[in-house]
Amino acid sequence: MKSVMAGLVAVMLMASSSAVAKTAKGIVFHDENGNAVYDEGEPRLSGIRVSNGKDVTTTNRNGVYKLPVDDDTIIFVIKPRGWHTPRTDRGISRFYYIHKPNGSPKLEPQYPVIAPTGPLPESVDFPLYPQEEPDRFKAIAFGDTQPRNQKEVDYIAHDVVQELHGFEAAFGFTLGDVVFDKLELYEPLENVISTIGVPWYNIHGNHDMNYASKGSTTSDQYSDETWEYYYGPSYYSFDYGPVHFVAIDDIFWEGDKYHGEFGASQLEFLKNDLALVPKDQLVVLMMHIPLIRVDDKEKVYEILAGHPNNFTISAHWHRQGHFFEGAEEGWPGDEEHHHLVHATVCGSWWSGVVDENGIPHATMADGAPNGYSIITFDGNDYSIRFKAARRPADHQMNIYMPEVVEAGKTSDVQVIANVFAGSERSTVEMSVGDSDRWLPMTLTPMPDPYYAKMKELEPKMPKEAGRSLPGGADSTHIWTANLPSGLNPGFHLIHVRTTDMFGQTYQDRRSIRVE
Repeated sequence: MKSVMAGLVAVMLMASSSAVAKTAKGIVFHDENGNAVYDEGEPRLSGIRVSNGKDVTTTNRNGVYKLPVDDDTIIFVIKPRGWHTPRTDRGISRFYYIHKPNGSPKLEPQYPVIAPTGPLPESVDFPLYPQEEPDRFKAIAFGDTQPRNQKEVDYIAHDVVQELHGFEAAFGFTLGDVVFDKLELYEPLENVISTIGVPWYNIHGNHDMNYASKGSTTSDQYSDETWEYYYGPSYYSFDYGPVHFVAIDDIFWEGDKYHGEFGASQLEFLKNDLALVPKDQLVVLMMHIPLIRVDDKEKVYEILAGHPNNFTISAHWHRQGHFFEGAEEGWPGDEEHHHLVHATVCGSWWSGVVDENGIPHATMADGAPNGYSIITFDGNDYSIRFKAARRPADHQMNIYMPEVVEAGKTSDVQVIANVFAGSERSTVEMSVGDSDRWLPMTLTPMPDPYYAKMKELEPKMPKEAGRSLPGGADSTHIWTANLPSGLNPGFHLIHVRTTDMFGQTYQDRRSIRVE
């Protein structure tokens, strides 16, 4: 822990202390010698955005910025395209300076919080390092990793991280609930995820809070003190390639419960941040609670609608669904807004029967498996490919129907396809045998039949078989169609084909016997 804090000091203080001031100033520079300290003669960078969590300014022609601060302020640089900030050996960006002269309030249980930082330095400087950032790149998206102990950190290692080792992505991110209230697991989890070998960003979730703030009249203010110790600001932004990313903290802790809200300061930051982003640039907002359930989402929509190329993504629900917001939902833009509630790495909180490797199947309540996504960005376009944990890349659906059907009654039999990443913009069809006749299937939100069967069998399972699954939920990505009539007795192969909103096509099949 001490080494982490020492690294923070080395990277971000970069200056001697002076008397407390109400204005912070500093330099953004190309750190040519890599020592994280501004040395005379190193290039100063103009036009770089810097924020205090509310205001956003840019460095002048001499690479200098100025911002107002109070005694609870985090100053951070907004990473521009073609540059990266200092990183820890685990790939976590250090792009901020915390100014808390008196430190964090004492919270119990005493997870690490911010020690007194003392007077504001004379100059709070930010080093940057050049890197190539093409128009087309990939990012890894994790929903709630949410381990509650080391054993579940190991599940994450085996279930998703091992197969991603060496994957060529620009970076990855976790959409909140990085851990499950056990904040001491941040470092073990970082150790595992860092083996993927890409920079990693984290978004603040409701299970990432220091609950010792319970009962405080300013509980939301202090609920992220431990988060700040590990990751700095709970909201921030950065550019990669032609895309502008904003990490949002939409958790408002009331002292004994939480709700989804951005709040005035964060909305002001978002407004000021996007005011300096070109109108035609793709803007991606990453958060934990789904935007469609946040109290002040309309205010976010008003700000975001000024950028017609936009996309938002969350997790939190432990199921997957695409939502398209229009005027009826308060979206003021000309085109519907796409929001993805992303699947989770931990699935149904590592519930369900364990497999031969000792890992729970963790199927989510909508019948979709746990997993992650690869998002491909290309200019202002993006596409998403869901990847089920430890399964082949083309495993994109489950198909349900009886094993045996009575001859003459095939048209009474329903084929059910749960397309894990499907949406109302997906096309789903089926065919029988070698026929090239594809029959349309109908989007039919309903509980996943296999999940319902697993819940039905749970009372018959020994407790040591695995943790009980949560209650089922209607899946928003199930399609149905009836088999054609007149199928001859014998073995038939049913094919299901889906094309998603990005033009990606997947197929699967299941056999049936007619007697």
